[in-house]
Amino acid sequence: QVQLVESGGRWVQVGDSLRLSCAASGGTFGDRVMAWFRQAPEKAREYVGAITRRGNSVLGSETSKGRFSLSRDDAKNIVWLQLNGLEPDDSAVYYCAAGGTGESTSARSRDYDLWGPGTQVTVSS
Repeated sequence: QVQLVESGGRWVQVGDSLRLSCAASGGTFGDRVMAWFRQAPEKAREYVGAITRRGNSVLGSETSKGRFSLSRDDAKNIVWLQLNGLEPDDSAVYYCAAGGTGESTSARSRDYDLWGPGTQVTVSS
């Protein structure tokens, strides 16, 4: 059974950059859409963005569009989330998730049926 594991989260300072990784084990991503979500304490899970098999990526907010980017390497079964210009409000647990196939992305967490355990990003001012 395919499992997802995120890594790369850590404590950083305002303005720093991080690259989060999501690796699949026990199988492959196939042609599934891969997404990133995040959740801060006492807040709802928030869609960060998604990337399709062909590499078309969509980011979930204007804030993300200017600072974040997604990429994937299906040969290595890894998806990355590049976070630049980090701010304290970016502090959260970041999750990757696998959804359906094709070139349509979704911002709804219920459209993704395979999730990793998450990696913590803490941005200190």
